[in-house]
Amino acid sequence: MANEDLEQPQSWNEIGILQRRTIEAAIIAPIYEELAATIGEASAQSVIDKAIRKAAIAAAQSYALKTEGGTSLQTFQDLQVLWTKDDALEIEVLQATDTVFDYDVHRCRYAETYKAMGLGHIGHLLSCNRDAVFCQGYDSRISMKRTQTLMGGATHCDFRYTFDAGANKRV
Repeated sequence: MANEDLEQPQSWNEIGILQRRTIEAAIIAPIYEELAATIGEASAQSVIDKAIRKAAIAAAQSYALKTEGGTSLQTFQDLQVLWTKDDALEIEVLQATDTVFDYDVHRCRYAETYKAMGLGHIGHLLSCNRDAVFCQGYDSRISMKRTQTLMGGATHCDFRYTFDAGANKRV
């Protein structure tokens, strides 16, 4: 699935997610460091994790509201252009149907950026932990499984999304 093959609604002509995450990380870094110094690293990571997950759900719900005609796995696939913008991810799509969207990420500039910023130890909190809750916030009929990430030291990330059309959509 090439980015140029995706139709992009006008509202999606915004900065890419990589740029957004870089800006957010620069803001979060001193907050995280202060939290870690005050309440300990484990508690600081827990606070950041919870806040980022809540933000991911809110962002997903916002994208869902902007999706004309309702959400589906196909409209979710169309959003991927935001995450791959600026060559942020090198992906290999393995399967893309109405009910399955599987791909592997072979290069992740999110992980590279966090490491360059000295935030590699919390990069999974800043990006990876958003993924499963994002798809649930976008459309509760979408679920994601992933067993490994580049951020965690694996050779690739394995994203496996499924869409259960028969399930009741939670709003």
